[in-house]
Amino acid sequence: MSNSIKWLYLVILSLIWGSSFILIKKALVGLGPMQLGAIRIIFSGIFLFIIGFNKIKEIKTKEWLWVVLTGLTGTFFPSFLFAFAETEIDSSVASILNSLVPLNTIILGFLVFKINSTKRQVLGVLIGLIGTVMLIMNGASVNPNQNYLYSAFVIIATLMYAININILKRYLQNMNALTITVGNFLVIILPAFIVLISTGFFKTEVLANETLKPALLYMVILSLFGTAIAKVFFNKLIQASSPVFASSVTYLMPVVAVFWGVLDGEKFSFLQGISTVIILIGVYLAHKRKS
Repeated sequence: MSNSIKWLYLVILSLIWGSSFILIKKALVGLGPMQLGAIRIIFSGIFLFIIGFNKIKEIKTKEWLWVVLTGLTGTFFPSFLFAFAETEIDSSVASILNSLVPLNTIILGFLVFKINSTKRQVLGVLIGLIGTVMLIMNGASVNPNQNYLYSAFVIIATLMYAININILKRYLQNMNALTITVGNFLVIILPAFIVLISTGFFKTEVLANETLKPALLYMVILSLFGTAIAKVFFNKLIQASSPVFASSVTYLMPVVAVFWGVLDGEKFSFLQGISTVIILIGVYLAHKRKS
């Protein structure tokens, strides 16, 4: 893959995923977080099975463990974690906290996958963490009616994304991107159905709710673009570049997400802006290669 195509994928993913936070916020008006996470997975799985179900046979028995793990860490649990987080914190703040993915990729790469870290990377991680604490504290003061402890859900999700990236690069590097994605959803779609049924979603009073139709429309858009198509693009990007380059999609996502959030009336203070810049400086330092 040429450099120009890599950057094109990066920009497209930033626009799609940067917009996903506001779509989650809008869908939560008519859906509970467990319902939202489950429906997002189910809709995405259906889209993917239509275009690529025959890819399943390409997965070898020894590869299924890694396909299961990437399905759980890259999609299943984060789908619910972000939904829960946005019941209390703004979509723009959730997107900025998502910028921790590259930092966590380095931390887990060092701790779990024994990838050495430089002093610059350690400094970047520390700066990024300082920015995160500042962002959460500033957000809590600007929005006293919101429970910023829910930021922890996003931070846990970023750790899972970092695990997913490292596994994809190390163990599924040579597998077709669509094959990986379809395999992921084959694993997680049944648990998602079970979760959805357990929420009482199919009860008459829930299905008759007027807020359900627009919420489901937001979920169709989010599932088709933000999960199904984007996951294939992201898997291609990881294989064609590096975990560092691929996870750098989180540099651009907050710009898109903050734009949508402010447009939707979310409060975003100057200090939160400073905190965002500090986080991104940390991410940059952690990933800057020596010339």
